[in-house]
Amino acid sequence: MTYTFDPLVPRPIDQPTPIDLTATFTPELSVALDEAKIFSGPARVGDRDAWRTRLHAWREDARSRHNYVGATYDNPRAQWAAHCRTIAQVWLWDELLYSFDENRFTPELFIADAKERFAGLDGVVLWHAYPIIGLDDRNQWDYYRDVPGLRQLVDDLHAAGLRVFVDYNPWDIGTRRGGTDQDELTAVIRDFDADGVFLDTLKKADPELVSALNTAKEGIVLEGESKLAVERTEDHASSWAQFFADSEVPGVLRAHWYERRHMQHHVRRWHRDHSEELQSAWLNGVGLMVWEVVFGVWVGWSERDANTLRRLLTVARAAEDLLLTGEWTPLAPLSAAAESAGVYASAWEKDGVTLFTLVNRGTTDWTGPLTDGDDAPVVVVPGRSIAAATTVSADAPAWYAELAAAVEAANAIPAGSPAFEHRMARPVGRATTSSQPASEPSVPIASGEHVLTVRYRARETGMYQGAPYVDEFKPLPPRLHDARTLQREVILEQAVRVAATEVTNAQFAEFVATSGYEPAVRHRYLAHWIADAPAAGTEADPVTFVNLDDARAYAQWRGARLVTEDEWQLAAASADFGRGTPRVWNWTDSEYSDGRTRFSMIKGGADYCAEGSDWYIEGGIHAPDYAVKYLRAGLGLDRSATVGFRIAWDGEAS
Repeated sequence: MTYTFDPLVPRPIDQPTPIDLTATFTPELSVALDEAKIFSGPARVGDRDAWRTRLHAWREDARSRHNYVGATYDNPRAQWAAHCRTIAQVWLWDELLYSFDENRFTPELFIADAKERFAGLDGVVLWHAYPIIGLDDRNQWDYYRDVPGLRQLVDDLHAAGLRVFVDYNPWDIGTRRGGTDQDELTAVIRDFDADGVFLDTLKKADPELVSALNTAKEGIVLEGESKLAVERTEDHASSWAQFFADSEVPGVLRAHWYERRHMQHHVRRWHRDHSEELQSAWLNGVGLMVWEVVFGVWVGWSERDANTLRRLLTVARAAEDLLLTGEWTPLAPLSAAAESAGVYASAWEKDGVTLFTLVNRGTTDWTGPLTDGDDAPVVVVPGRSIAAATTVSADAPAWYAELAAAVEAANAIPAGSPAFEHRMARPVGRATTSSQPASEPSVPIASGEHVLTVRYRARETGMYQGAPYVDEFKPLPPRLHDARTLQREVILEQAVRVAATEVTNAQFAEFVATSGYEPAVRHRYLAHWIADAPAAGTEADPVTFVNLDDARAYAQWRGARLVTEDEWQLAAASADFGRGTPRVWNWTDSEYSDGRTRFSMIKGGADYCAEGSDWYIEGGIHAPDYAVKYLRAGLGLDRSATVGFRIAWDGEAS
C-alpha cells in the first residue's frame, strides 16, 4: 500500500496498537506488542476485563524476555525522574529567560511565569544550538561552553528545585571537530552539573554512551525523542511521548505500563490544543512537555490548557506514591451515564484509598454519578478536560487528608479560555533615519512602492510570523525544509543609498580608535583581531565578530544607519553592489521580537557552509532574494566569523 502523507493525520507508526482479544496469547503476539506506543482502549465495556488481563500478561512476558531488573529506577540518584512530571523545552535566549536590555539571564522571571500559569515546573531542557548552528564552524559544545554565566544559570535553576537537561545533537558532524561526542558530552555534564540529557532525534543512546555518561554523573537521566525500545527501558528513565495518537477510547502508554517509574512526557510541539495530550497523561499518570517557543516560533499554551495542567499537577504531586505504587486499573468501571457522555477514568488504589483520574472526551461539561450505585459520589468533568475524585474506606490513612484537599482545590480551578493567544513579531532596535548624506560609493534606491519576492527554506523557525505547522501532527518533508517564496510589498518614504560594500576591518578600527566605543558585553567582540587591531593583510576584509549593537554604533558614528533587508535586496540588483572577500552574511536592521524570541533577517550568504545535516543553517552564497531568519543569541554569542554588515543613508547623494 502506498502511504500518502497528510500532516493533519497521524502516520501509521504513530497510531495506537490494538490488542486482539480473540487470538491466543502467544510469544509471537507478545513480541509484536513490544512495538506499541499506546495500547488501544477497547470500545466495548464488556471487553475491558480481558483487555486488562492481556496487558498484565504482556508485561510479565516482556519483562521475562528482556531480563528486566530495573536497576536504573532503584538508583537513589536517578529516582527523581519518576517525579519529573512537567518539563519545559526552553530556548536559551528566550526573552523570558534572558534580557537583551540587561544582558543577563532572568531565571526568576521564567520561574515565576511557570509557577503562575502551570503550577511550576520540575525540569527544563536548555536548548542551545539548533536552529542557529551552522552559521560558522562552532559546534554544539561551543554553544554551551562559550556562554558566560551558564553554570550560574544552572545553579539558579537547581536552587529553585528544577532539574536541568542538556541537549545532545548527534547530527552535528559538519562543524569544528574536537573530541568524540562521548568525551564532549561527558565534559559538558561535569562542567554544568547537568541532571539529564535530551537525545535529540534519537530514541535511545548506545550502551557505551550510557555507561560513559553514568561515569560522568551517576544516575544521569537520559530522555529520548519518541518511542523507546522495550529492552532499553532498563537504562533510560524517561522518554518523550511525542506525536503519540491515542485511541477513541483512551489507551495505555506501553513504556509506562511496562515500568511505572518510567516517566514519559506527552508533547505535540505545533498543536494549539493540548487537551488530548493532557488527557492521556492524566489517565496514565505521566507528565507533559511544555514547549511554548518552538525553535523561534510562538506556540503558547491557551489559558484552558495551562489551567488543566495546573489541576493535573495539583493532584499528581499530592498523589505521587499512589500513582507510582498503587494498583492501577486503566479504563476503570464508571456509571453508564458517564460512559455514554465520553467520560473515562483510571483508578489508583492503595491503603483503602482510590483516586479516580477522569477525562471528558466531549466538548461540554458533564455532571453525574461516578459509578453505578446509590452511594456513588457526583462528579463534574469539564468538556475536553480533566477532573479527580476519591473514595476511601472508614479507616483513612494519614496521607489521605492532603490528597483530598488537592482534589478539592484542583476541581475548583476554572477551565479558562481555549483561544490561542497570538504573538506578533514587531520591529525592534532599528534607526529610522540617517543624519548625514552618503559619504562613500553607494547604490541608489528610488523612493516609492516596491514589490519583492523573498525565497527561503521552511525551517522550523518559520519566517516573520511563525511557521505554517498549525496543529499538524508531525511536519515532515516536503512540509519541512522545502523551498518557499513570499511576496513583500515595500514602501520607501524617501530615496536611500546603500553602501556598495561591507564595512571593513580598517574602517571599524578607525571607528574604535576615534570614538572609544566599548560594547556592553565584550565577549567574542572582534575576536579575530590581534592586540586590538586587524591582523596584517586583513584590513580590507569585511569586519566580522560584531553583532547588531556594534554595527548600529558604527553606523551612528558615520551619520548613517544599518541597511534593512528590503533595501539590501533592492540594492543587490545593481551592478554597483559589491561583496568583500571572504564573502560573509550581512546583518540587516530588520530585527524583530514577539516578546519571547528576538531575531534578525540576514542576507547574502557566506563562503562557509556546514555540510552533513539538514538541521544546519543553509550556508554558502545565496542570491539577493534569499533570506534567513536568524535567532539572536545574547552575551556576544551572536558575534560570528561569518557575519558582517553594510550601512545606508537616506536621501540622494550630496
